[in-house]
Amino acid sequence: MTLDPLAIVTAFGLIFLAELPDKTMFASLAMGTRMRPLYVWFGTSTAFLVHVALAVGAGSLIGLLPTMAVKLVSAVLFAFGAFVLFRNGGDDDEDEAGSKTATGFWPVYGTAFMAVFISEWGDLTQITTANLAATNGWLPTAIGSAAALMSVSALALVVGRFIAKRVPLKTVQRIGGICMAVLAVWTLIEAFTG
Repeated sequence: MTLDPLAIVTAFGLIFLAELPDKTMFASLAMGTRMRPLYVWFGTSTAFLVHVALAVGAGSLIGLLPTMAVKLVSAVLFAFGAFVLFRNGGDDDEDEAGSKTATGFWPVYGTAFMAVFISEWGDLTQITTANLAATNGWLPTAIGSAAALMSVSALALVVGRFIAKRVPLKTVQRIGGICMAVLAVWTLIEAFTG
């Protein structure tokens, strides 16, 4: 398996943009206001790594199918991702509770892990990761996706409040939607020309 830098950057960029307006980012932000941020980050990062491994495994299995079928399914999944991002209105249920609920490493880690692990099943980023693994290879996709998810979690914990107040989530969603739509068209063209 080759380590294609473009595939890593593609996975990072797509997953980062798709995860940025996601509810798990706001869950990380909310948990970070009540619990130790580093412990929360360890918990969310571990959950993301598990989901990336599952998605890459599914994508690798998809990659065993004929190339034309994989590209058509990938184009449909990218188009679905664009639809979901364009349709979402940026409604956020941010928990503003100011009290600290858990303080020790394991309680905070466990809470953060379970919150992300449960909420990410069937999420757009998991579908996109599987899709990218099928077309771009499992290793660069795993590296790019995991780095993006962990970066978004860290971003939420460090500067999440700034982003939530200054950058409209609809803007981020639209940029992600445009990227997904372009990838859908590109993949569809590749399916019929390559």
